[in-house]
Amino acid sequence: MKERVIFHIDVNSAFLSWEAVYRLKVLGESTDLRTIPAAIGGDEKKRRGIILAKSMAAKAFGVRTGESILEARRKCPSLYLAPANYELYKENSRAFMEILKDYSPDVEQYSIDEAFVDMTGTRTLFGEPEEAAKRIKDRIREELGFTVNIGISSNKYLAKMASDFQKPDRVHTLFPEEIEEKMWPLPVGDLLFVGKSTVAKLEAMGIRTIGELARTDLSLLNKTLKKQGESIWRFANGIDFSPVQTEPEANKGYGNSTTISFDVTDREAAKTVLLALAESVGARLRRDGVKIQVVSVTIKDSQLKKQSHQSVLPHATDITNEIYQSACSLFDELWDGRPIRLLGIQTSRTREEEARQLSLFDDGGYEKWEQMDTAVDQIRDRFGRDSIKRASFLVKDDIHKGFKIRHRGD
Repeated sequence: MKERVIFHIDVNSAFLSWEAVYRLKVLGESTDLRTIPAAIGGDEKKRRGIILAKSMAAKAFGVRTGESILEARRKCPSLYLAPANYELYKENSRAFMEILKDYSPDVEQYSIDEAFVDMTGTRTLFGEPEEAAKRIKDRIREELGFTVNIGISSNKYLAKMASDFQKPDRVHTLFPEEIEEKMWPLPVGDLLFVGKSTVAKLEAMGIRTIGELARTDLSLLNKTLKKQGESIWRFANGIDFSPVQTEPEANKGYGNSTTISFDVTDREAAKTVLLALAESVGARLRRDGVKIQVVSVTIKDSQLKKQSHQSVLPHATDITNEIYQSACSLFDELWDGRPIRLLGIQTSRTREEEARQLSLFDDGGYEKWEQMDTAVDQIRDRFGRDSIKRASFLVKDDIHKGFKIRHRGD
């Protein structure tokens, strides 16, 4: 049996790098944003704007991804702030993924700027893993103009840990036989998916390094941290059996998913994303004159785990609000509070549009929803998708812009 070889490839300061390359190559500017204190963020005039990416120079001032622009300005008054350009990011992400597919058919896009690649059995084609990784890294830099870090291991978790070692433009290995030397001496807070509250609990137990966590009795961890105890103990010991999941071919159903550019930990923010997905699914159903009766929701958390749940509706529908309400109910049942990286709505049991069978318990509200959906569709068809927006999207503009929607079943 061949030893697994997994790459985790992560674009260095993706949004900032992509903006910098665009300004240098397309706009002909002379200043490289990667060499000065610079960041990508929302509209600075809006107090809710956040930092989406920052340069190494900005990081030296203490600027952090996810903090508010006001906080970043206090740390670095000279910070150059560029607005987010999601169409540019989508183009660069697509080009990045296409290069990876030249080296393996098994590419899992984990987010807009990172991917796992199963390189098992490719030595005769591309050489030893480190040689192949350097070839991929250099090709991306030469052809696309930005740099990546590549982590190499026999499983996804260790590969991702390795890619977070020294940056930028580096290749690192972290095979199971290397974890005692390379990973165990690190502070326990450096373990991926271990947050501040968990660090505090571990330190209260006298656990300060990843190695100390790995050697701790599992029953003690489970008693203190419940299910998370076993999870982080496995990670500390380099145990991970999850496969590289290639995106499935487009199916005949109607569904959308979105990879969010930052972890979502707020329930209302997640439901704003679900509303955008429901709008897109509903519009496509109405466009094609069909209705669905099964709705399912998929959540991918920051620990690379996917969960999904589905429900059967009492009536076939193409109404955005009914799809959304069903999705929210499923989300509430499914979500365990872990940071979210991907959300998806899928539908099935598609049928040609038909008259709705009335129920004694129907209050007729769906008729108002139908009228509203029809009016919104007509306005958008005539004046463009952004010609009319829900108020909730305007209130949470940064979150709404912080994700992309991938259409399925078109």
